[in-house]
Amino acid sequence: MAPGGEERPNGPGGPDARPARAPARDEPAGPVRGEPAGQVRDEVDDLVARWQAERPDLDVSPLQVLSRLSRLARHLDLARRAAFAAHGLEQWEFDVLSALRRQGPPYQLSPGALLHATLVTSGTMTNRIDRLAAAGLVSRRRDEQDKRGVVVALTPRGQAAADAALEGLLERERELLTGLDTAQQADLAGLLRILLAPFDAPA
Repeated sequence: MAPGGEERPNGPGGPDARPARAPARDEPAGPVRGEPAGQVRDEVDDLVARWQAERPDLDVSPLQVLSRLSRLARHLDLARRAAFAAHGLEQWEFDVLSALRRQGPPYQLSPGALLHATLVTSGTMTNRIDRLAAAGLVSRRRDEQDKRGVVVALTPRGQAAADAALEGLLERERELLTGLDTAQQADLAGLLRILLAPFDAPA
């Protein structure tokens, strides 16, 4: 368990783990190959330098990107949980409410469309809708275009909860990005788009 209660996801033998023969944390690990002089260093620089020393036969450059993404994802998860908890929501509740809120008036979707938007099983979605309906955040109603069907709709209370939680989330996410100016954020967004596009492409 890492400081602050964060779990390190790769286990003791994962690429983010320190090699067993690494020097103590307060000993300098030496520069990372290709690192500009005077550049701000972080924990990833340290682990990459140690792996380079232990396994000079391997190209460990992917760690420069993906280990940082892994660490950032943990910070983002903590920020999101805190933002939603401040408004009395769990993350899964926000996922459903925000999927409905993004649709615009009348803020409704079929259960099947909610399944597609939130990537959970049918049984899980039914349970979630039941719990949100019991809390007064959504309601079930007949589909006007298909009288045999049902749609799930936001209630005014659900819309207010989704809006407030989104505002809190964006505030915390802006805090995570304070080290980058507007142009740098745009550049990073573009690079991440390129990286993710193949995974989001239709099969």
